[in-house]
Amino acid sequence: MTTATPSQVTWEQADARRIRRQFLDEPTDAPPAAVAAAMLGAHAQVLSAAELSLALRTPEATRADVRAALWEDGTLVKTYGPRGTVHLLPAADLPMWTGALSAIPGEVHMMPPDVRMTATQTDAVLAAIADALTDTELTVDELTDAIVERTGSWAGDRVMEAFQDKWPRWRQITHVAAHRGVLCFGRDRGRKVTYTNPGVRPEEGTGALGELVDRYLYAYGPAAPRHFAKWLAAPPGWATGLFSSLAEAGRIEEVSFDGATGWVVAGDTDFPDVRPARGVRLLPYFDAFTIASQPRERLFPGAARDRALSGGQAGNYPVLLVDGTVAGVWHQRRSGKRITVTVEPLKPLGAARLRQVEAQAERVATVLEGRPELVVGTVAVGPHA
Repeated sequence: MTTATPSQVTWEQADARRIRRQFLDEPTDAPPAAVAAAMLGAHAQVLSAAELSLALRTPEATRADVRAALWEDGTLVKTYGPRGTVHLLPAADLPMWTGALSAIPGEVHMMPPDVRMTATQTDAVLAAIADALTDTELTVDELTDAIVERTGSWAGDRVMEAFQDKWPRWRQITHVAAHRGVLCFGRDRGRKVTYTNPGVRPEEGTGALGELVDRYLYAYGPAAPRHFAKWLAAPPGWATGLFSSLAEAGRIEEVSFDGATGWVVAGDTDFPDVRPARGVRLLPYFDAFTIASQPRERLFPGAARDRALSGGQAGNYPVLLVDGTVAGVWHQRRSGKRITVTVEPLKPLGAARLRQVEAQAERVATVLEGRPELVVGTVAVGPHA
């Protein structure tokens, strides 16, 4: 693939470069943590989807390799990442992530007056979490008891509306504790989630944010501040100011992207030639590529917007990627060792494309340690909540 330094970056050039840097054109032999670093984390609200996101970008890895990196080697950490959602992040990058995420304004969601916590109470709970989780793993109930013991009964008052239940007051800052580096997920205890203290000291906020913008633009640039803000669930005006300060410092530079203004890391202006990305890929729920790539209407063109987005939200459907754009949806169902992969293309696929889909279905089954069965037809399963 040849490269050029264009005065104007087209969608096709940006898309092809993102795919290359996401290891979606050629798989990488890099370990799971390095893949997660390049993707800026793997969304792990559905853990099997995160395992697929990471392992599908390598030639031979399976879910066992991802789990080993998470629970044995400790090179991956399961924690609350961008948008306050559960992600697998590289342990080595956690100081940067926690420093950046804790510096985003408005990270504490406003609660009703009788539910919300004061700044003093928040600090007390964060200190209690850090102490209680050091060198141990606790379930939510065990952690609640430990926090109440250290702070007072108010922290355990069941006042938070949650899934037709009420949660203890302290849980409104669970993601804040993760962003401050004092909480992450431990191993599940049966069907119960546990938490532990990763023992991370967050980097200084300004430096960490600059590094995060650099990495984001390297992986998903050119991009505008509003794209960065949407990816992080951060205030757009704040993101605009952040980009302006980095531009003034010479960290990032402006380019013309698909008829609008975009930003890249300073000097990172080499792009593939005008040929679009080639090949077929099956990407799971909430894959980082589909979440972060903008403008979204170019990644989900025409009928793909109506079929593969849910209220404009990307990630709620696993997607079929053909030549760099979304061209269908898919779903996998396990029955014993059999993994049935149902692929619904938006347009008929030729013989060559079907063979590529078969290869992708086989790879999905291998990652999930099962036997593949491919069905090309309608996906009856609705979007993930």
